[in-house]
Amino acid sequence: MFMYKPGDDVGQLDDWPFDNPDSDYQIKEGTPRASGRFDFGGPGHTVRFGIWRCTKGVVDCTEQGDELMTILSGHCRLTDHTDGQIYDLRPGDSILSRDGRRVTWDVVEDVTKVFLGHKADGF
Repeated sequence: MFMYKPGDDVGQLDDWPFDNPDSDYQIKEGTPRASGRFDFGGPGHTVRFGIWRCTKGVVDCTEQGDELMTILSGHCRLTDHTDGQIYDLRPGDSILSRDGRRVTWDVVEDVTKVFLGHKADGF
Protein backbone atom coordinates (compact mmCIF):
# COMPACT_ATOMS: atom_id res chain seq x y z
CA MET A 1 0.00 0.00 0.00
CA PHE A 2 0.96 3.61 -0.52
CA MET A 3 -0.20 6.55 1.55
CA TYR A 4 0.77 10.18 1.23
CA LYS A 5 -0.47 13.15 3.25
CA PRO A 6 0.15 16.88 2.81
CA GLY A 7 3.58 17.69 4.18
CA ASP A 8 4.94 14.11 3.93
CA ASP A 9 8.50 13.53 2.78
CA VAL A 10 7.93 11.68 -0.51
CA GLY A 11 11.53 10.49 -0.87
CA GLN A 12 13.87 10.54 -3.85
CA LEU A 13 12.57 11.76 -7.23
CA ASP A 14 14.13 11.54 -10.68
CA ASP A 15 14.51 14.40 -13.16
CA TRP A 16 11.52 14.44 -15.55
CA PRO A 17 12.37 16.89 -18.33
CA PHE A 18 9.58 18.59 -20.30
CA ASP A 19 10.35 16.62 -23.46
CA ASN A 20 7.38 14.33 -24.24
CA PRO A 21 6.28 15.35 -27.76
CA ASP A 22 2.73 14.08 -27.11
CA SER A 23 2.41 16.58 -24.25
CA ASP A 24 3.71 19.47 -26.43
CA TYR A 25 5.20 21.29 -23.43
CA GLN A 26 5.64 25.04 -23.81
CA ILE A 27 7.39 26.92 -21.03
CA LYS A 28 5.70 30.31 -20.77
CA GLU A 29 7.45 31.84 -17.78
CA GLY A 30 10.45 31.13 -15.58
CA THR A 31 12.62 28.03 -15.65
CA PRO A 32 10.43 25.31 -14.10
CA ARG A 33 11.95 21.88 -13.52
CA ALA A 34 9.94 18.72 -12.99
CA SER A 35 10.84 15.54 -11.16
CA GLY A 36 8.90 12.45 -10.25
CA ARG A 37 8.64 8.75 -9.62
CA PHE A 38 6.27 5.94 -10.54
CA ASP A 39 5.29 3.86 -7.52
CA PHE A 40 3.10 1.64 -9.73
CA GLY A 41 2.82 1.22 -13.51
CA GLY A 42 4.48 3.70 -15.82
CA PRO A 43 5.41 3.76 -19.52
CA GLY A 44 3.61 1.05 -21.48
CA HIS A 45 0.99 0.50 -18.77
CA THR A 46 -2.65 1.61 -18.78
CA VAL A 47 -2.49 2.72 -15.13
CA ARG A 48 0.22 4.64 -13.30
CA PHE A 49 0.56 5.99 -9.78
CA GLY A 50 3.29 8.19 -8.39
CA ILE A 51 4.67 11.51 -7.29
CA TRP A 52 5.37 14.61 -9.39
CA ARG A 53 7.09 17.81 -8.34
CA CYS A 54 7.58 21.05 -10.24
CA THR A 55 9.44 24.21 -9.36
CA LYS A 56 8.07 27.71 -9.86
CA GLY A 57 7.12 28.73 -13.40
CA VAL A 58 4.39 28.49 -16.03
CA VAL A 59 4.04 25.55 -18.46
CA ASP A 60 1.38 24.69 -21.06
CA CYS A 61 0.86 21.02 -21.91
CA THR A 62 -1.61 18.47 -23.24
CA GLU A 63 -2.66 16.04 -20.52
CA GLN A 64 -1.80 12.40 -21.19
CA GLY A 65 -4.48 10.18 -19.70
CA ASP A 66 -7.21 10.82 -17.16
CA GLU A 67 -5.50 11.74 -13.90
CA LEU A 68 -6.68 12.17 -10.35
CA MET A 69 -4.19 14.24 -8.42
CA THR A 70 -3.90 15.57 -4.89
CA ILE A 71 -1.59 18.44 -3.98
CA LEU A 72 0.75 17.52 -1.11
CA SER A 73 2.69 20.79 -0.91
CA GLY A 74 2.97 24.14 -2.63
CA HIS A 75 0.52 26.25 -4.59
CA CYS A 76 -0.45 26.27 -8.24
CA ARG A 77 -3.20 27.40 -10.59
CA LEU A 78 -4.34 24.95 -13.23
CA THR A 79 -6.15 26.46 -16.23
CA ASP A 80 -8.25 24.18 -18.45
CA HIS A 81 -8.14 25.66 -21.97
CA THR A 82 -11.31 23.75 -22.94
CA ASP A 83 -13.55 25.96 -20.81
CA GLY A 84 -11.16 28.58 -19.37
CA GLN A 85 -11.80 27.39 -15.80
CA ILE A 86 -8.96 28.20 -13.36
CA TYR A 87 -8.43 25.96 -10.33
CA ASP A 88 -6.44 27.34 -7.39
CA LEU A 89 -4.78 24.30 -5.78
CA ARG A 90 -3.13 24.00 -2.37
CA PRO A 91 -2.20 21.09 -0.06
CA GLY A 92 -5.08 18.66 0.34
CA ASP A 93 -6.89 19.77 -2.84
CA SER A 94 -7.74 17.09 -5.40
CA ILE A 95 -8.71 17.45 -9.06
CA LEU A 96 -9.39 15.17 -12.03
CA SER A 97 -7.85 16.17 -15.34
CA ARG A 98 -9.00 14.53 -18.56
CA ASP A 99 -6.98 12.94 -21.34
CA GLY A 100 -6.15 15.30 -24.19
CA ARG A 101 -7.02 18.54 -22.40
CA ARG A 102 -4.72 21.47 -22.97
CA VAL A 103 -3.84 23.02 -19.61
CA THR A 104 -1.58 25.65 -18.10
CA TRP A 105 0.30 24.88 -14.90
CA ASP A 106 1.07 28.16 -13.14
CA VAL A 107 3.29 26.98 -10.30
CA VAL A 108 3.26 29.85 -7.80
CA GLU A 109 5.18 27.92 -5.12
CA ASP A 110 7.06 24.66 -5.81
CA VAL A 111 4.34 22.01 -5.93
CA THR A 112 4.32 18.28 -5.15
CA LYS A 113 1.38 16.08 -6.09
CA VAL A 114 0.46 12.43 -5.85
CA PHE A 115 -1.31 11.14 -8.96
CA LEU A 116 -3.24 8.16 -10.31
CA GLY A 117 -3.53 8.11 -14.09
CA HIS A 118 -5.38 5.92 -16.59
CA LYS A 119 -5.03 5.77 -20.37
CA ALA A 120 -6.92 2.99 -22.17
CA ASP A 121 -4.27 2.52 -24.89
CA GLY A 122 -1.35 2.88 -22.47
CA PHE A 123 1.05 5.66 -21.56
